[in-house]
Amino acid sequence: MTAASPFDVSPELKRDLQLVFTRTLGAGIVLGIVSIIGAILSPGDFFHSYLMGYLFWLGLTLGSMGILMLQYLTSGAWGVMTRRALESASRTLPLCAILFIPVAIGIPWLYDWAHSDLVKSIYVLRHRAVYMNPTMYIGRAILFFVVWLIIMYFLNKWSLEQDESGGLEKKLVRLSAPGLLIYVFTISYATIDWAESLENNWFSTIWGFLFVAREGLAAFAFLIIVMALLSRREPFSRIFKPKHLHDLGKLLLVFVMLWAYFEFSQLVVVWSGNLTDEIPWYLHRFATSWGWLGVMLIVLEFIVPFLLLLSRPLKRNVVALCCVVSLIILMRWVDLMWIVMPQYYQRGFRLTWMNIVVPASIGCLWIAVFVWQLQKRPLLPLQAPNLERALQQSE
Repeated sequence: MTAASPFDVSPELKRDLQLVFTRTLGAGIVLGIVSIIGAILSPGDFFHSYLMGYLFWLGLTLGSMGILMLQYLTSGAWGVMTRRALESASRTLPLCAILFIPVAIGIPWLYDWAHSDLVKSIYVLRHRAVYMNPTMYIGRAILFFVVWLIIMYFLNKWSLEQDESGGLEKKLVRLSAPGLLIYVFTISYATIDWAESLENNWFSTIWGFLFVAREGLAAFAFLIIVMALLSRREPFSRIFKPKHLHDLGKLLLVFVMLWAYFEFSQLVVVWSGNLTDEIPWYLHRFATSWGWLGVMLIVLEFIVPFLLLLSRPLKRNVVALCCVVSLIILMRWVDLMWIVMPQYYQRGFRLTWMNIVVPASIGCLWIAVFVWQLQKRPLLPLQAPNLERALQQSE
């Protein structure tokens, strides 16, 4: 058993976390029951909303694991303060694996390639039927989760052992180097299966990198909110300084620019190259009322956050930075709606109650598991080489 530490969860913070756990778990169960009723009444709307919500919350899990490995590789003190939050988010992966079951059940409602009559009549679906079919789809998903769970297991196992004996930082770095490459590779193939294949004639060679950037942006935004909330109680109220917040704000700006660069690059290549097989993906988004969501993404997920995050005082102000971060998280949900929903509602924008309730039910369960995991270890890695340097950062 790990010895008591001055960085353990304080009684006040423990009470707050327990309250969040109880309420989110209760809300998740209630919203889950409502979602099941919705699935019975309108399975198509349910599975569309479920896929959108699932991709969002799984993105937080995998994005957190990716940032965790990136922190080990860079050895930056910025990641020491956030390591436990990132580890806790990564340990929601078993829940995400279980929550994939409804996606597998909903294949006939989600994908055209699951219907043999359409496969026979559409050349593109017939051409890739050997690869894109329900059996291969589920088999690859199982493989992806096995790989992710193995990486998650050793990242957390060795981190806990380091608290007790130290000296495992190099081992974690050696895991993170290939782990990050495997993460990018598997994310690329997983998102091609789960999101790109929603459209029969859509192909994008940058699709995987786009989702890596999306997941990193969402995870970093969520991380800042978690750290801001933790800083209200001991021990973080005395050790989490504006300098730490400033560092996280700068890294958030990097992810905003990275996401925008990938998105813009894809649009420019498709449009300027007059790629007739790929332009329709944008046409039935921009040529209908879905286009307003595209404008919102440009303005509210890039332009506004980019300009605000250039401000040094804003990045050191908890309330102001959390407002920007909340906007980014909201727009991440809008971004996934922009990706998933136009395929089903091609006449224009449509919002149903299940688009909100179903992702919220997944989110409440995810947050409950995250908070439960956050309470299981000291809030700071006790033997991390950069711990003292991170604690010494001040105004």
